Amino acid sequence: MVLFGPSGCGDEFYNEGNKGILDVPAWIKSRNLDAYEYSFGHGYQMSSDLATKAGLLFKEYNIKLSLHAPFYINFANPDDEMFLKTQGYIYTGIKFMRAFDCDRLIFHPASCGKLSREEALKLTEIRFKELFDKLEEENLIDGLWFCPETMGKNKQIGTYMEVVDLCNLNSHLIPTFDFGHINALEQGSLKSKEDFKRILDYSLEKLGYEKTNICHIHFSKIQYGPSGEIKHLNYDDVVYGPEFDGLASVLVDYNLSPRVICESMSRMPQDAQIMKKIYLNILDKSK
Repeated sequence: MVLFGPSGCGDEFYNEGNKGILDVPAWIKSRNLDAYEYSFGHGYQMSSDLATKAGLLFKEYNIKLSLHAPFYINFANPDDEMFLKTQGYIYTGIKFMRAFDCDRLIFHPASCGKLSREEALKLTEIRFKELFDKLEEENLIDGLWFCPETMGKNKQIGTYMEVVDLCNLNSHLIPTFDFGHINALEQGSLKSKEDFKRILDYSLEKLGYEKTNICHIHFSKIQYGPSGEIKHLNYDDVVYGPEFDGLASVLVDYNLSPRVICESMSRMPQDAQIMKKIYLNILDKSK
């Protein structure tokens, strides 16, 4: 079963008088959504006690929760001291996954900086394997998934092929396919059902059905320029894309069960509802 939800609640949540994370699960459920992604993008600014209370509510309302790690993670930083900070963000992410009792941590893999793409990718691969093998040996990640994300700018590590290949380095790694990022990086490439198949076919070939089936998905329309991503847009944008119909058709055809998280600019819950409706309509017609 495909699960749908937003990353954040947008203005409507607060306009209705809701205050914070403890109000989110019931509100998401009232929108007939099934998933939620909480972003620690700007740092882990929450107590473990609050995370535990919130996690119990997400369980009560049967909302599948995922966490997004800080945006400044960089497995390709050549400074070993700075890389220790990246490792710390993963370890702290594990602490919050346990506090929330959730199973997914989404993170940005790396930026090239002054390194060539080849150098940055090689360093990322080495550090991925070392860190996640170490976490496994320390028995810290049983039942947990770590989800490197496809990225939208030329100087970032995170093409869909790079992310899929990175996920082969440890059994606890599954891809986050951000189709808005892929479309921006590839200058508007996602136009047809076949364009989405190309990406998921690569994952099926390299990772197999089990990991591809439970992959994480971000979806939004994104404005882009020659260097890639500029800014997220709402689903009613008619200039940039991508459209969700093509992806929804592939998810139905391949019988995949990912979590689809809407990352629109300001209408994340409303646009997640639109995407769920599109998927269910295609699913109904396929029966």
